Amino acid sequence: MPLERSFRSTAAVLGAVDAVFAQPEAQAGVVRPGQQLHHEAARIGQGGRVELWPVAVPREAPEDAPWSVPTERRGGDDPARRLAGAIADKISGWLTGAPAPGSDGWLESEGRPIRAGDIMVLVRQRGGFAAALVRALKIRRIEVAGVDRTNLTEQLAVMDLMALGDFLLLPSDDLTLAALLKGPFIGFSEERLFDLAHKREHPSLWQTLTARRGENEDFARANEVLSALLAIADYKPPFEFYSEFLGAAGGRKLLLQRLGAEAADPIDEFLSAALTYERQHPPSLQGFLHWLRAAETELKRDPEQSRNEVRVMTVHGAKGLQAPIIFMPDTMSLPGDRRAILWAEGDVPLWPGRRAREERVSQGLREAARGRDLDEYRRLLYVAMTRAEDRLYITGWQGAKEPPDGCWYQLIQNGFAGLDGAEEIELGFAGAEGWSGGGLALSCGQTAPVVPPAPPPEKDETEALPAHFLEPAPPEPKPPRPLAPSRPAGAEPTVRGPLADDGASAFLRGRLIHRLLEVLPELDAGARAEAAARFLARPAHGLTAEAQQEVAAEVLAVLDAPAAAALFGPGSRAEVPLAAVLGESVISGQVDRLLIAEDHVLVVDYKSGRPPPAEDSAIPEAYLAQMAGYRAALRAIFPGREIRTALLFTDGPKLVWLPDILLDMHAP
Repeated sequence: MPLERSFRSTAAVLGAVDAVFAQPEAQAGVVRPGQQLHHEAARIGQGGRVELWPVAVPREAPEDAPWSVPTERRGGDDPARRLAGAIADKISGWLTGAPAPGSDGWLESEGRPIRAGDIMVLVRQRGGFAAALVRALKIRRIEVAGVDRTNLTEQLAVMDLMALGDFLLLPSDDLTLAALLKGPFIGFSEERLFDLAHKREHPSLWQTLTARRGENEDFARANEVLSALLAIADYKPPFEFYSEFLGAAGGRKLLLQRLGAEAADPIDEFLSAALTYERQHPPSLQGFLHWLRAAETELKRDPEQSRNEVRVMTVHGAKGLQAPIIFMPDTMSLPGDRRAILWAEGDVPLWPGRRAREERVSQGLREAARGRDLDEYRRLLYVAMTRAEDRLYITGWQGAKEPPDGCWYQLIQNGFAGLDGAEEIELGFAGAEGWSGGGLALSCGQTAPVVPPAPPPEKDETEALPAHFLEPAPPEPKPPRPLAPSRPAGAEPTVRGPLADDGASAFLRGRLIHRLLEVLPELDAGARAEAAARFLARPAHGLTAEAQQEVAAEVLAVLDAPAAAALFGPGSRAEVPLAAVLGESVISGQVDRLLIAEDHVLVVDYKSGRPPPAEDSAIPEAYLAQMAGYRAALRAIFPGREIRTALLFTDGPKLVWLPDILLDMHAP
């Protein structure tokens, strides 16, 4: 089922797209053989426009007379830089002043002036043109988000942070210190830096700053800040050092004041890289800076951010996005063909050697791969043109060579040639030296009623942040230590040593009894003896037949004892987690056995490898405190029920019920 109805673009944009891809040479990879591309605009009566600008071409360099003296400084001609300036001038004309309805700076479909966030510039590759365009926009004070992906170490904010680290590692590096003094952290003017550096008496710039720190306020402040950082740089890991410098010391605020809000993403990515480095390597400032430079971490901006900025990004990265105004300046080149390896059927790699000596198989494989690249190239042209909602501006630049056949600009130009309604337009640079001629435009007027935008607020005031946002957070209170059987608050009784008399056998015996007391209550009473015998007879335990019978008899005696019958009978549970908050105390643990009845609760905790007490007064205080805590938690969970607690010493075994009078003395 064809998807012909477009809810994004105006009729002018869709008409240009259909005209371009009506050509057979543009259809491969985009339109199926025998079909025709056709779009219907859902935005009926919405104003739109498509402009095909002339191409920036090299200017003729003036010829110098023979033996001319080089007394005049001449800048080189760069068509890409000239085109970037022309686009920046066009955008600046829209955004400056107060455009009236119907003017070029007015977005007709929304009835408002054009904003920076309405504009997206799409390029095929990130390179010199994208950087030149961003620079040209910034020179004209236009908010621009920069290229969508870039190297982290190429960001100015990161370069300032790395310069700080380089100085702290080697204070005698004069060039690094000079860059740091002029940067946002210190803020020296050109004159102040010259005053410090010119005709200095000391070998290094840092020694000069230290010696002359009393001459003026700027020198004193710079020396104080850098000396304080030098004192702590050797003792703190990179992440902790930079996070404190950017936070409490105000480094982030200084960077954002100098570089703008777009520096926030590189700063956050820099801190994230420092944390990643510390997870993988020993913390070292020098190691981190070397690792960061060698890693070439790529910074990716979120293309769907709602900032009011011009976006410069690749066509591939713009898939799924849209904007009211799209510029397509990178239209004069084809994808490269530098394959060192060709792949035959069955994933067989072939190394063809020099192209002039390629045999028939390699030539066929290369032509097929080249065809796939060109198909993707034309699909990206469709993606780029259909990102435009209202307006689309197409242009390009070329060097000394003629543009290749089949490039985007040629396909669009040929499509415009046969398009009804296209008109010639005069641009500010059309026909002038360094441009290929005039331009063409296709328009559709605004006939549908415009819904007026919401009126802007009368005052654009920024409220000051409350003081607590700028102060370090107070230290968090330490939570109370949970009371748990495995971590008693007091000194825990010593465990029977394996080298003592019968120590090793008693320790093994205790483990086996603990395990049997855990699993046997889950079985029927008639099956417990047989299961215990099977378990104890395993060769891994190394028990004699007499020892097996003795352990089994002791465990079954505990399970069959009238006082413990209910605790190990039906309805009881093993390994039950327990937690409660009693005032400021936290009780958390896992009891070995629990029985919940309608009017009472029984709880028992096993003690393995420890000798049972001869009498109640000999029960260790740590055990009493733990069981008193469990009793308090169970009283809170089951109010109104009687709580009875017991200790089961598996070295025996011996079940000891704890009287309330003892537990009351250790209640939490």
